[in-house]
Parts: sequence; structure tokens; C-alpha cells
Amino acid sequence: MNSRELQPRILLFTAKLGYQTRAFDEAAKKLGVELVFVTDRCHQLEDPWHDSAVPVRFEAPEEAAYVVMEEQSGRRVDGVLALGDRPTLAAAYAARGLGIPHNHPASVEACRSKFRLREVFRDAGLPTPWFRSVPLQAIPEPALMGIAYPCVLKPISLSASQGVVRVNNREEFLAAASRLKRLLESAEIRATREPNLDRMIVEEYLPGREVAVEGLLTGGELRVLAIFDKPDPLEGPYFEETIYVTPSRCAEREQELIKKSFAEATRALGLTQGPVHGEFRLNERGVWPIEIAARPIGGLCARALRFQVEDEGEPIGLEELLLRHVLNLSGRDAPRETAASGVLMIPVPTSGILEKVDGADEARAVAGVTELEITARWHDYIAAWPEGSSYLGFLFAGGETPAEVENALREGHAKLNFKLTPRLPVEHPVTGKV
Repeated sequence: MNSRELQPRILLFTAKLGYQTRAFDEAAKKLGVELVFVTDRCHQLEDPWHDSAVPVRFEAPEEAAYVVMEEQSGRRVDGVLALGDRPTLAAAYAARGLGIPHNHPASVEACRSKFRLREVFRDAGLPTPWFRSVPLQAIPEPALMGIAYPCVLKPISLSASQGVVRVNNREEFLAAASRLKRLLESAEIRATREPNLDRMIVEEYLPGREVAVEGLLTGGELRVLAIFDKPDPLEGPYFEETIYVTPSRCAEREQELIKKSFAEATRALGLTQGPVHGEFRLNERGVWPIEIAARPIGGLCARALRFQVEDEGEPIGLEELLLRHVLNLSGRDAPRETAASGVLMIPVPTSGILEKVDGADEARAVAGVTELEITARWHDYIAAWPEGSSYLGFLFAGGETPAEVENALREGHAKLNFKLTPRLPVEHPVTGKV
């Protein structure tokens, strides 16, 4: 048996081959792990990475899993990980078929549907806002459905707060529902082939502060890696994320309640293995689980987390921690470093074509700022929320205290100026519609 046959192999399901997959690739090489990418890019396109990725269609998760199992037949597979929401279900089916410890597909599928998620939490007796599924084809009269205000309208399957709108009266409800219908009928969204694009979920608006929590499950036992404060109020009408800072400045009792709610939510869903990301609202009525995802934190936000392995020098990133965890290697239980850290997901001020960015050098020079990554591509159209789902970039900071980190992120952001020009309307040659 040669050394390559002894090398651990992990399947990484990912919709995009970009910054986070490069971080996994670097960590895998450091650990001597072979990483096999499973992605939904076109199998006929030339691969610039030359990584022999397995092409699949994530909108058909069982079919994708079958392709992977056929591809990996007779070959060693030691673990399965998924990045982003779309690949998680295919990863779950593939892991089940390969006999690898992972979450059950039904549990992952519940995480992918905001409506099913609410049903699970309600049936488990967890704090849950009132909610109902509403068709979009012929938008009903809200008064006849007993809709109370304020409430929130959401797509059932989309992520990153895309299409999420708070409304305060009937007129706003009807306007937001029509806007959401247009979004879900757009060519860009239809191309994703996500389920339930003809319906929305309407639910009670919950006031209060919001936190994000990163966790890791092992045999059903949850370990909380970090609690992120979201210091900017998320009160609507749209819910674009901005600043994450850890460690949390919540009182110790509040943090314990958040951890308890996270554990209860993952148990209710039946999640048992691997990374989990949760969003929670805190108010005088308690801790409310908003979303649970069977995947690690998205985008480049993982760079805000570093873990100190005992007897090792430099801290490791979340990607390496997850690889160590899935392979049961030493260092899998490494705690987060003690310093405060945070990330600003740079918001899109207005929809338009990105032409110019000023102030990048000045932002990088701010005390405490550790990194600035502009991820939006020049001359691409960038949509603002609620239609949008992609940020202009990511700004990172570190410091002795969360307050220092938050201040550095705000000061760095203030230095940046993005020039976005309106996109000219284009008339369809057949329908005549703009």
C-alpha cells in the first residue's frame, strides 16, 4: 500500500471555489489531507484550479449524492463537509450513502426551509413567533388571514436575508409581497431551482438584539465555538448583516441561555455531527432561535475566528479546526484565542455597477484593522438588499476588547467610498418588458 492510499481524504461540497475553499485547501495541505471538491460548476468548463472537482447539481441533491458515490466507489473517504446552504443536503445524502457520520438528510432539509424550521421549533416547544405560509401567485388579503403588524415577510428557501422585509401595515405588506414575488420570479433566482419559489413565510416581528453563534457537533453534543454580537440594530425594513464581534458582551447569564437555546434547537432538528451556525434574538421574553444552518459561518467571516492549539505556535483558522474535527485529530478541541476579533460585511448602499473604491489604503491604516478584502468585482452589477445577497467586501479587526474591535471596524468603514452607477434598463427584444 503506497503513502497516497494511506492519506486521509475529505469530500468538500461547495457552490463556489473561492476564498474559503482556498483556506480549506491550504489547511488540508498542512495536515497532509487530500481534499476532493464537489461543486455545481459546469463540467464542460475548463477548470482554472486543475483540482479535478466532481461536478454535480445541488438542486437535485439525491442525484448529486449518487454521482459522488459512483465517482468515489472503491476509494477511501474519511469525512464530508459542506460550505454554504445549497450544498448541505447533497452532502448529507452522500455521507449517508458512504456510511460516514453526518447529519440525517431530513434534519438538513429542515434547516433549508424557513417554514419547516418554524414547525420543528414550535412542535418542540421552543420559543417561536407566529408564522404561516402564504402563496405569492395571487397575494391574499392579509386581514382575512389574521395578519398582525409589525410582521416579517421572507422567502422560504433563500439565505443571507435576501428578500426579507419588515412591514408595519397593510399597504406595506402588499407592496413588499409584490416586490418579493418579482424577486422570486427573476431569472437569477429561477436559475437556482430552489424549492418553494411560489410561496413566502409571514411571521411575527421580534424586537430585540441579535447574536450569531458558531458551534460544532460531535455525536449530538454541541460545543459553542464563539458568540458574535451584532452591535448594529437589525430592525428593518431590510436585514442586511454588518458587524460581528466576539467575544460577546452579553451578560454571562444571557450567554448561558443562548448556548442552552442553541443546544435545544439542534436537538429538535436532529442535527448530530459537524459545524452548525445559529442566529438568535434576545428580548425580555427570552432567547428566540431564528435560524440554524448545518454548515460553518459563511463568506469570509470565518477569518474572524482563530483557535490556539496547545503546544503549537500560531493559532489555526476555523477551516483547519473543522478538518481536524472530522478526522478526529489532536487540536480538534482547541479553544478560540483570547483576543477580541470581528468582521464588517461591507454593506451595499445602493444598487448599481461598481466603478471605483476610494479610501482602501486609509481603511487598512486604521489602528486595529487587520485586513480588508474587496470581493465585489469591478463593473459588475451589485444589488442592495432586499434583492441583494452579496457584500462589497469584508473588513477585519482585532484588539484587546470587543469595544476596540467595533470602533476599528466603524472607523475603517468610514474611510471607504464606493462609486456605484445605475444600471441602464434593457428592453426584452420579444416581450418588450424592461
